[in-house]
Amino acid sequence: MTAEEQRLAEHREHQAHWHRWGPYLSERQWGTVREDYSTDGSAWSYFPHDHARSRAYRWGEDGIGGISDNHQRLCFAIALWNEADPILKERMFGLSGPEGNHGEDVKDYYFYLDNTPTHAYMKFLYKYPQKAFPYQQLVEENQRLGYDDPEFELGDTGIFEGDRYFDVFVEYAKASDEDILIQIQVINRGPEAKPLHLLPTLWFRNTWSWFPDEQKPLLKVEQADRARSKIAASHPTLGDRWLYCQAPDELLFTENETNSERLFNTPNASPYVKDGINQYIVEGKTQAVNPDGLGTKFSGHYTWTIQPGESKTIRLRLCDTPELSNPFGEEFERVFKTRKQEADEFYHKFCPNDFNADQRLIQRQAFAGLLWTKQFYHYVVEEWIKGDPAHPNPDRDYVRNPEWIHLYNDDIISMPDKWEFPWYAAWDLAFHVVPFAVIDPDFAKRQLDRLTREWYMHPNGQLPAYEWHFSDVNPPVHAWGALKVYQIEKEIYGKGDRHFLETVFQKLLMNFTWWVNRKDEGGNNVFQGGFLGLDNIGLFDRSAELPTGGHLDQSDGTSWMGMYSLNMLSIALELAPENPAYEDMASKFFEHFLYIADAMNHFGETDINLWDEKDGFYYDVLQCPHGARVHLKIRSMVGLVPLFAVSILKQESLEKLPNFKRRLEWFIDNRPDLRRNVANLEQEGKESCRILSIVSPHKLRKILEKMLDESEFLSDYGIRSLSRFHATHPYTLKVEDQEYHIAYEAAESTSGMFGGNSNWRGPIWFPMNYLLIEALEEFYSHLGDEFKVECPTGSGQSMTLAEVSHELAKRLAKIFALDEQGYRAVYGKKDPFQNHPDWRDYILFHEYFNGDTGAGLGANHQTGWTALVAQLLHI
Repeated sequence: MTAEEQRLAEHREHQAHWHRWGPYLSERQWGTVREDYSTDGSAWSYFPHDHARSRAYRWGEDGIGGISDNHQRLCFAIALWNEADPILKERMFGLSGPEGNHGEDVKDYYFYLDNTPTHAYMKFLYKYPQKAFPYQQLVEENQRLGYDDPEFELGDTGIFEGDRYFDVFVEYAKASDEDILIQIQVINRGPEAKPLHLLPTLWFRNTWSWFPDEQKPLLKVEQADRARSKIAASHPTLGDRWLYCQAPDELLFTENETNSERLFNTPNASPYVKDGINQYIVEGKTQAVNPDGLGTKFSGHYTWTIQPGESKTIRLRLCDTPELSNPFGEEFERVFKTRKQEADEFYHKFCPNDFNADQRLIQRQAFAGLLWTKQFYHYVVEEWIKGDPAHPNPDRDYVRNPEWIHLYNDDIISMPDKWEFPWYAAWDLAFHVVPFAVIDPDFAKRQLDRLTREWYMHPNGQLPAYEWHFSDVNPPVHAWGALKVYQIEKEIYGKGDRHFLETVFQKLLMNFTWWVNRKDEGGNNVFQGGFLGLDNIGLFDRSAELPTGGHLDQSDGTSWMGMYSLNMLSIALELAPENPAYEDMASKFFEHFLYIADAMNHFGETDINLWDEKDGFYYDVLQCPHGARVHLKIRSMVGLVPLFAVSILKQESLEKLPNFKRRLEWFIDNRPDLRRNVANLEQEGKESCRILSIVSPHKLRKILEKMLDESEFLSDYGIRSLSRFHATHPYTLKVEDQEYHIAYEAAESTSGMFGGNSNWRGPIWFPMNYLLIEALEEFYSHLGDEFKVECPTGSGQSMTLAEVSHELAKRLAKIFALDEQGYRAVYGKKDPFQNHPDWRDYILFHEYFNGDTGAGLGANHQTGWTALVAQLLHI
């Protein structure tokens, strides 16, 4: 057992609270739904970036490379000033949703370099320009651009030319669960000596301004001399902590309270406000900080002129020990060295011997991003709607999420991206837990468990989608996620957590029932679904009323439910040997699946046939109000989702479950109408197994013919979300005087649907590719080496389905890997990312990727689900 695994065990057994402190600070709290008390729900304009430095947040905090405790009472992060910027750099800058030509978009460059599950070692890098940060230029240039234009990035301004920037490395090492060592190194990469102000900042989240009886915490100076300073932090529930600072030039104190005078032209409640340190440093207002060394926000002030290539390093220490005689001595160095070595030992366990240095780098930074993207998420909908006792009730014409007043979130949750999406997304989370299960299965399990708890899940069984609209419908992948976590923990650590699996299964029964009751309009096992997370993949906004009237029978909605049924069946079969009651549940989901599979392929009375034999593909069917039916012949990921609904029944498992086996055999013998389109249910495949699948071998071969065609779905970097066929053959549907079009778009979306900040009409998405790879491996388990397909289509090269899955995994990993010229596809033609030694090995894991070039698109730090590459490297 490695030292990091030992710490995880101590945390699990409540011997130490290694997860109390971590990278739980958001990178953007402004512009979120939680902070929006506007009349019309305009979250971006109600709390813009320009307010963030001056206005106290209600529900959370943000910062650069920061940490907090697990309830975000006490926070630490860095601030910087280059003597050119109009404000301190205290948080990442980016465009709001309405400002960006493709929606919200962070502009700063920062990288998650290392992290371990207990956060015993962490490393972060921020690249800070030496010239004035071009805030206004970035806004104005992007507003001039249209949907068809690429985004105007910070690098496009020329601000990094000549390497005129500082590398700011922030490292943390825990000596114990309550003793955090902090080291900040600043390197001048430019050709000239340049000034820099570094302000490591400690502050309390404002919990006292909203409730009249809330006790206010306090920061105060206890020691100040040339060698070191000590700041005491006292909080009514967190207790006492001390921050030791190595030789700061100044100690600056203010309050984390709103500067109402600046923002609203009303008197301030305190002479010292949130932007007081900014006023002192940038504007020279000496009266803006408290000379008594008291407050709720503190910065140590370090000022340097740094020579070209020179570095400056400072040390700090946040702990629960009031008297450390030598906080920055040999022990400090020893702890950092040890924690780095222990991180190497821990991750070495997950690297096969044949991994090269670049593969190790990719995997390590993918896991680092996954861990850095944890965030404290606090949102109590009932309190938010009613407003706070110390403030007037919100005057709202539009109230968001009124049916979710039971929701009470106060947890550490894995975010999709802590700047672009600093809120949990239910279906994203089911993918996050898969790589999490490799390195910290306990955290992965807690994520899924929380989502199904009564303070998250709606009483009707629906899971909350995301804060912008909790009632949106996302793919039901949580049973799949729970099963994957169980299987991964069992494979790597030797034992699966049956209690976890059973607990989640019981809650997901409610969610499954909600789906069946709410999303099967005709009661015929063909599901409508709605949005389903795939933003603009269809002709219409799938969350809204159709312009044609009627409804859309969705190939993917129905297939997701087929997959959901099989996942629940697999869980029930896993639990049944120790609890025979689950055999009945297995039978229930077995039958559900057969009905759904039959509906997907049915030629009977309803005449709803989602399969097109001539095209060899599944399509959505538009059911018009007057009975007309239109196949929407769009070759998209929608038609590939049926492949996900596949599961293997091993004979050895069936022998242990006689009741379920009898039920299965009864169906085989007595319901030929239901088994006819279920692939090989009555035949045993290789390894004495049977297969449940929506897609028969015949249909599988036809679908793969298109999926593996490089002129259609198959890219050098994975499977596209829309066939390239539609680049020259756009699909058009005319409804009265309105025409609706869909065409292949390899990069960003050229429409404003869903804010325009994602695109499912061509780019490559990791979660869907991961499920396709897994499905192919499952089919291979039954069909074996005899079933081969051309890959790529037309190449004359035959592959088994296992070989195809490996080929897809290799293509996806190629997005990040160095090619023969030393370039990474993820960075496209961007300099300095491709050519500069101080940039090229810092990897960003984007939200999605160009369907032709593999270049990264959308959110820059989506680890998040793109951390799945850490798994794919093993295939």
